[in-house]
Amino acid sequence: MKKVAIVMGSDSDLPVLKDAMETLEQLGIAFEKHVYSAHRTPMEAMQFASSARENGFGVLIAAAGKAAHLAGALAAQTTLPVIGIPVKSSTLDGLDALLSTVQMPSGIPVATVAIDGAKNAALLAAQILSVEDEEMAGRLDQMRRDMHDAVLKKDRKLNQD
Repeated sequence: MKKVAIVMGSDSDLPVLKDAMETLEQLGIAFEKHVYSAHRTPMEAMQFASSARENGFGVLIAAAGKAAHLAGALAAQTTLPVIGIPVKSSTLDGLDALLSTVQMPSGIPVATVAIDGAKNAALLAAQILSVEDEEMAGRLDQMRRDMHDAVLKKDRKLNQD
């Protein structure tokens, strides 16, 4: 199975990405994490993205706040799927990052999840990989059944009190 890259614009984004890493581990998906900045290390970010396919990656997850150009900078260098996570900042509560991540020009798509939506980024990466992996599809189906059952259990508990 292909692995997933988690790329953050700063190590201060690491706490946001905890849910993504835990979800990928839970699903048995190999991943690497890196810090590359679209503005401070543009050459390294470009090199990483342009060689990602040959290095065994199937999906890139990019998390950045404020101007949030990282996902787009990576997407410009690869045809692998790129999932952007806009990171909440103190300035505009992440709206700036959301708009920067989602408003990509035609021809350079970036799938974008909610502000600080790391778990959904990992799940979307898993769904993309599951297109070619029946085992992964089965693990995702089980996860959905488990969520379903957990909600019904909460409903029963709520009505027992």
